[in-house]
Amino acid sequence: MSLSAYLRDNLAAIGVGVLCCLGVAGMLAVLGVGVYATVLVPCFVALCGAVVLGLGYVRRRRFYTELARIVEDLDRTYFASELVEEPGFLEGRLAHEALEAVGKAAADDVAFHRRQAESYRDYIELWIHEIKTPIAAAHLMTADLHGGVASKLKAELDRIESYVEQALYYARSTSLARDYAIRELSLADAVRTACKKNARYLIERGTTPSIEVGDGVTVFADASWLSFALGQVLVNAAKYGATSVRFTVREEGAGTSAARTVLEIADDGPGIPAADVPRVFDRGFTGKNGRAQGSATGMGLYLVATLCEKMGLGVGLASEEGTGTRVMLAFPHDRRRMDDQV
Repeated sequence: MSLSAYLRDNLAAIGVGVLCCLGVAGMLAVLGVGVYATVLVPCFVALCGAVVLGLGYVRRRRFYTELARIVEDLDRTYFASELVEEPGFLEGRLAHEALEAVGKAAADDVAFHRRQAESYRDYIELWIHEIKTPIAAAHLMTADLHGGVASKLKAELDRIESYVEQALYYARSTSLARDYAIRELSLADAVRTACKKNARYLIERGTTPSIEVGDGVTVFADASWLSFALGQVLVNAAKYGATSVRFTVREEGAGTSAARTVLEIADDGPGIPAADVPRVFDRGFTGKNGRAQGSATGMGLYLVATLCEKMGLGVGLASEEGTGTRVMLAFPHDRRRMDDQV
C-alpha cells in the first residue's frame, strides 16, 4: 500500500481536519487571543492529526505489505490467513476474519473435490482391472483361430488392451500416491519388453524396430512405467507411418554431477510440423498429423512426459517434416539428484 493511495483513501478525513483547523483559527481570531495563539493552536491540531494519520499508515502498510507478499509467494492463496498475523486495527481484523472464512471454505471445497477425484480414480482403476478379465478370455478364445478375420480380431483386441492400459496409467499419473518403484534396471530389457508387447501392432503397420542398446547399460527407473512409455513412443511412430524405429544410447556429461544416459528413439516417419512441436506433450493435443490420421487421442506423448517427470527423467523431442522424429529420454546418473526431482 503506497502513501498516496492511503492519503486518497483518507481524503475526506483530511478535508474535515483542514476545515477544523481553519475554524479554530477563525474562532481564536474573533476572540482576540493574539496572533501567535491563533497560528499555533491550529498548527498543533494539524500536527496531532498528521501523527494519527502517520501511525495509521504505518500499521496498515505493515499488514497489507505482508499480505501481498504472502499471497504472491503462495501457490494456494487460501492458506494466507494462517500465515498473516492478525493486525491491531479494526479494518485489518475484519479483513483477517474474512480471509479466514474464505480460506476455510476454499480448503473444504478443495478437500471435497479431491475426495471425489480419488473416488473416481479408484473406480476407474477397479473397472480397468475388471475389464482385463474378459479381454484375457477373448485372447484365449482367439488363440486357435486362423485366417484374415482372426488376425484382424486379434489386432483389435490388442488395440482395446492398449487403450485400457493407457487409461490405467493416466489414472495412476494423476494420483498423489507413489505407486511406482525406482530401481536399477537393464535399459535393453526395457526396450525389448516394449517392442515385444507391441509386436503385433508393429507387424501390422510394417514397422521394424532396431535396438542398438548394449545389455550392460543400466538406468534408474520403474520397469513397467518405462516399458509403457517406450511403447507409447513406438506405437506413435508406427501409427504415423514409420517403417523403422532405431533405439540408440549415449552418455552425456561424464564425470560431472549432471552425467546422464540418453536413450534416443528415432523413426523415419513423416515428421511433425514445426508449429506443432512445442505442444506435442500437451494433454489432448493431436496436431496436424493427428487430425489427418483421424484416430489420435493426443494422450500418448502426454503420458510419456507425465510418467518421465514423476520418475525424475528428462524427455525431449526433435522433428522436421519429411525427415522423421527423434524422442530423447534422459536418465540421471546421480540418484540423489533424481530423488530431488521425483
